[in-house]
Amino acid sequence: MNTLDHTTLHRTAKYFMDSAKATSHEQAMAFLEKFGLTIYVNGETARTVNGQIALLSLVNLARRTFLAGIEIVGPLDIQVVTNLATEATLADAVAALGGRVVEAASTSWPTALIGNVDPDRSVPPAWRLSWSGWRGGVIPASDPTCSCDPKAIPLAAALAAAVCVAEVFAFHAGDHAMAGKRSAGLSLWQPGEDWLQPDASEPAILYLPSRLWLIGLGNLGQAYAWLLACLPYADDADVELVLQDFDTLAPSNDSTSVLTSRGVIGRRKARWVSEWLERRGFRTFIEERRFGAWTHRHQNEPAVGLCGVDNAPTRAALEEAGFALVIESGLGAGVHGFRGFSLHTFPASRSAAEIWSSSAGRHLPADLAGQPAYVDLKAKGADQCGLAQLASRTVGAPFVGVMAGTLVIAELLRRLHGGRAFEVISLSALNLDDVEAISGDPHVYAHGYASAVSPSSG
Repeated sequence: MNTLDHTTLHRTAKYFMDSAKATSHEQAMAFLEKFGLTIYVNGETARTVNGQIALLSLVNLARRTFLAGIEIVGPLDIQVVTNLATEATLADAVAALGGRVVEAASTSWPTALIGNVDPDRSVPPAWRLSWSGWRGGVIPASDPTCSCDPKAIPLAAALAAAVCVAEVFAFHAGDHAMAGKRSAGLSLWQPGEDWLQPDASEPAILYLPSRLWLIGLGNLGQAYAWLLACLPYADDADVELVLQDFDTLAPSNDSTSVLTSRGVIGRRKARWVSEWLERRGFRTFIEERRFGAWTHRHQNEPAVGLCGVDNAPTRAALEEAGFALVIESGLGAGVHGFRGFSLHTFPASRSAAEIWSSSAGRHLPADLAGQPAYVDLKAKGADQCGLAQLASRTVGAPFVGVMAGTLVIAELLRRLHGGRAFEVISLSALNLDDVEAISGDPHVYAHGYASAVSPSSG
């Protein structure tokens, strides 16, 4: 039996421990081990790039959260046409991500539908993934207005998958009465606007960012890498990425980080993410030290930094490195806030130092010593130091990281296509209709771009 500590803890199981829904770590894991998902996919949609992005993103996120299993029904002996997978067929790609292709699926799990498919059976709550233009999300299966637009930006399909997993988790956890009964989604072109309404102002993607510096390669940093691999680069070799992280992959990363699997535990994060990206044609450079006030980019290095580090001193130093543009995202913490996520960009009306230097130490872990699961751990011999380390780790879920990641990459795409620049965007996966957004000063994006292929082939 593996010893439970902060490096092995399943970060979503911690939700049940911290909320007292579970009286022990074992019971928290038992909850997740009862959660499953059935996915039905239409063959026509499965042949499109966006259909494959939606399916692979859905399987990738769901298998980390729903430990009973992920079953896929549909014709998947199809050639892979997305850069997300290096396998030859979609069936092999799904299996590599932890999904199981079946002919007859479970009749007791919630259902996700991709494309024009109507399973001939009674289902618990069922969602249709929908994407069009710069918009993605889910609608109840009974709603006929679903769209799987092959010309939508790929981020919209990935967003639909993340929203679906968020809704399925809320249903399984029983913490939102409307899960399975509502539509949920987001416009990446105009956050806060009705994502179900067509938007004639959404442009086709012509240009893509080509030179980026990724700071932190955990939940958020790996989400950025996954989403960059979704983008339709005409030539992936045009993309130069600096990957900065000093840490190694731990078992707990498998529960939150989309490029992590049990087979790579113990490897350096930057080296593994570099390998994953280079298999897909990107050019990468590794920086294996902490980011801080001592970090300074050379004039020939990427001028755009994408930060995914949950550390106030690091974030406070983001503008000191010499980037022309920084896009930072952060995830909420705790039982009530872990589904929240936000975006900041710099330069802005407030500096990074103003925002985070005064917040250091403000988000101390809650006193969880009295919660039943922690009392149980102490009774089983856990020492005070180990309990404190467990308590200090936040609840985490991979679908929140990918939602935040779509905002970050979309910020780059909007600026490349003359759209609004945002200084702050904040929202929660529990209510995607409630978006707080502050526009920033528009600037011409002059930090390196590459051409996109035409979306006409879908």
